[in-house]
Parts: sequence; C-alpha cells; structure tokens
Amino acid sequence: MKGCITMSNKELDRLRIIEKVIDKRLTQSEAAMSLNLSIRQVKRLCLSFRLDGHKGLISKKRGLSSNRKIPRELKCRISEIICDKYRDFGPTLAHEKLIEKHSIQISLTTIRNIMVEDGIWLPKRARKKRVYQLRERRPCQGELVQLDGSDHKWFEERGPRCTLLVFIDDATSQVHLRFVRSENTFDYMRATEEYLLKHGRPIALYTDKHGVFRVNKQNIQKRDSFSQYGRALKELGINLICANTPQAKGRVESANKTLQDRLVKELRLNNISSIEEANRFLPSFIEDYNKRFSIKAKNPTNTHRPIKGFDLHRIFTLKETRKLSKNLILQYKNNLYQIKTERPSYALHKATVEVLESQNGDIRIEYKGSKLRYKLFHKQEFQGNEVFSKLLNEEVSQIKKSEWKPSRNHPWKRSKSKSYVRIL
Repeated sequence: MKGCITMSNKELDRLRIIEKVIDKRLTQSEAAMSLNLSIRQVKRLCLSFRLDGHKGLISKKRGLSSNRKIPRELKCRISEIICDKYRDFGPTLAHEKLIEKHSIQISLTTIRNIMVEDGIWLPKRARKKRVYQLRERRPCQGELVQLDGSDHKWFEERGPRCTLLVFIDDATSQVHLRFVRSENTFDYMRATEEYLLKHGRPIALYTDKHGVFRVNKQNIQKRDSFSQYGRALKELGINLICANTPQAKGRVESANKTLQDRLVKELRLNNISSIEEANRFLPSFIEDYNKRFSIKAKNPTNTHRPIKGFDLHRIFTLKETRKLSKNLILQYKNNLYQIKTERPSYALHKATVEVLESQNGDIRIEYKGSKLRYKLFHKQEFQGNEVFSKLLNEEVSQIKKSEWKPSRNHPWKRSKSKSYVRIL
C-alpha cells in the first residue's frame, strides 16, 4: 500500500522515545540510557526525525546488499574449485587448500556456508542418524552375558581413577562387578574367574573389540590366532562375540550409566576410597542392585554350565608355545631360559613346549603336560612393551612412580640442624 512504512520492533521503540525527546518530555541523556546509545547518537536520531519524520529512523541499508557480501563471480569460482578438486574434503581442510593452492583468502565460515548451500557438505545436525533396531532379550539366563569396562572417577576426589568391570546377563539383567586399576588381560581373567565360580560357564560373552578380547592386527602367518583371553574362553568352551558398535551392547552401556550414578553415591556414603575396600563392599551392593533392576527370564531354564573338571588357575594364565634349540634354550619376553633335564638331551631337540606365566610373574615350562626344570640363562635389557590404548595411562603412572626421584632441595632431603655442645 502506498504511504506505508515498515518498521521493526526496535525501530518502533526508538520512535516512541525520540518523540518524547522532541516533545521535551524526556532528556537526551535519559533517552540515551533507555536506548543504550550515546548522547551523540540520540542527537543524530532527533535531527533525522525532524528532517525526514518516521523515515529518518529506518535503516538506510534496508533492502540493500551487505558491504561485506562476496561477489557472485568469486562465490561461483570457489564452488567450482571445491567441486572439481576437493569434493570429499571437509570445510576446514578445503579452506586450508584454497589458501595454500589458490591464494583465496576467505573465512572458514564462508567456505562452510558455500559448501552447505551447494550440497557439497552436510552439517552434523542435518545428517541422518543411524537407526538401531531393538533386539529381544535372550530367553534363558546364561545364554549371553555382556561384558564391558567403565573407566570413571568412582571415588570422586577421595581416591584414584579406576575401572569397573561389568558383567550383565542379557536375559535377566543381573550384574556381576569388580573394580580394577585398568582394562588388562589379567584383571579380566580374574573377574571372569570370579563370575564362573559364582554362576558357572555361560554359552557366550558379548564384548567390544578391545585388544584384550581379540587380535586386531592379524599376522599373515597366524590368521587364526587368539588373544590370551580369547584362548582361555575357547578352552572353557565359551563363545566370544565382539560387537561392531557400542549400541549393539546397549544393555551393559545403560547399566554403566546407572552404576556411575548410584554406585558413586553409595561409595561416598560408606566413605570408601580404595579399590580393595570397594571390592569388599560390592557383594552387598550387587545383591541390592539385582533385587531392584533384574527381571525374570522368559524361560526359567538356567543355561550356565558347571566348571567341574576345569583348572581355572591354569587356564587363566598367559600361555605361549616355544621351540627349543639344540642346546635346549628358548626365548620368552627377551629372556633366555635353559632347560635342565636328566633324560638324554636329544629327546627334546627342537621340541615344542608351552610357557605359562601367572599374574605374579611366575614362569612354568611344560612339555606334553609335564613340568620342566629350567634356569634363567640370560636376561636381556628392557626394550619397550606394546601397550593397548586403554592401558597407556596406567603404564605411564607406573613408570612415573618408579622413575621419580626427589630434588636436592626436597623437604625429605633436608637434614635437621644438629646442635653441638663444646665441652671445655
């Protein structure tokens, strides 16, 4: 309609206050405080209102393009370069290449907007989230047990950060818990041994792809090799299944969140600040937790199998095979071991033996199930261990404890001043 003026809410508020200033119902300083402007700006607005009326308070840039707008030709050129050479690049990397290779100095935000407008790149919030189908629980207890480690500040600031190993039955949601320092092979073995002694052998364990459970870097010559934990489960007749995503074992992931809320508070109420105290407290907590959160299985049959006839102490050790030399020497972890035998030495030439290492570091060498006597022939210098990513922090902490030495001026080294009395 002719003669209509469009104003924003901000401009309408400004109009009311400027009219009061013109009518001398409001001072310029009071108007400046109300509009959050300087007095000079209020004077300019009053002058514009006197000259042009209501139009004087409307922004002169309305309907015009921004002074900082990129020319259309440059925008098209950038889009063509990205489509031609950097189509699968993200905005940050494409921005770097445009500066380095093409000398185009444009902000990262502008590059991102161009890629979004042209459909070259999709922002995270606009990407379609993957839909995971719900899986029904197993009908019987002991058919499938999910296993995971939850690294958390369980003792808050009262004690060290540690990991809670969580076993949860897929059919009933009953849990078995154990606190450990980190997710390593021996701690998983010990926790699994406790579970087996209490419940028996499940049919399958459902875990992630951590290096404790499976060999992620397969050797070409040993494609069917197992991790130490996987080998122990195979000897026990327990199937190991590794999930592709955390959502696949959502039962244990959900339990971790509940435990990180409830168990932390229970430990605080009981003033527990160490792993040893926490493991002594866990049986009572597990009993209460299972009463509250476990459900009945669809089928009342318990499929856990007995552990009778299995030597758990022997199974849950590190086992590796070695081949003896003509001198009956084998190498294990950079150390040379000499076999001592009363039988003729040629009987063991090139024989394949088993080396068993317990958690406390004891070495046992067996040949066809019989224990062999040995001596440490040569101990080589330490060269470095391969450490899984989840064990890195624990490894560095142990090195720090063993290597740290107090400085010369440390309070421990300050000798107390001794006073001497001179006897004449």
